[in-house]
Amino acid sequence: MMENKRIVFGGGCFWGVEAYFKRLKGVCSTRVGYANGNKKNPTYEELKAHIATHVEACEISYDPACITLDSLLSHLFRIINPYTINRQGPDMGIQYRSGIYYSNVEDKSIIEAFIKKIQQSSVRQIVVEVKEEREFYAAEDYHQDYLTKNPGGYCHINLGLLSKEEDKNS
Repeated sequence: MMENKRIVFGGGCFWGVEAYFKRLKGVCSTRVGYANGNKKNPTYEELKAHIATHVEACEISYDPACITLDSLLSHLFRIINPYTINRQGPDMGIQYRSGIYYSNVEDKSIIEAFIKKIQQSSVRQIVVEVKEEREFYAAEDYHQDYLTKNPGGYCHINLGLLSKEEDKNS
């Protein structure tokens, strides 16, 4: 039996990123938080005030026997605009930058090959940050599963992009 793997994605407001990925077959768990910033244990208020430089991110634990990192990357690129810096939808600021943060060094080459392939078919420059994850801090409890707790809550991601075959809730 394969052990679960982990990756962290930044794709704008983390509520929608989590809502999308937690429904994806092969994803075991998700958790929103703050990654790759300038201080320990940042708060949401510190991100909003630009005291903390972290990205709003979603930590994804997945079963590599059910879904590949390549497939997860395809899903990330399905829901983000990879050509905008520090912005997704109407959300603007460094905390909304798009990024892929790996903790397993073998994942780096998979991520780079994926982006290179996408870049070859685009004239626009992909600006998704690819970095080793330095630290991930879980966001405050009220942010976890936010859109489940608040079904009418704000979300810039079209959750309808997930097909019935891909959705574990279908």
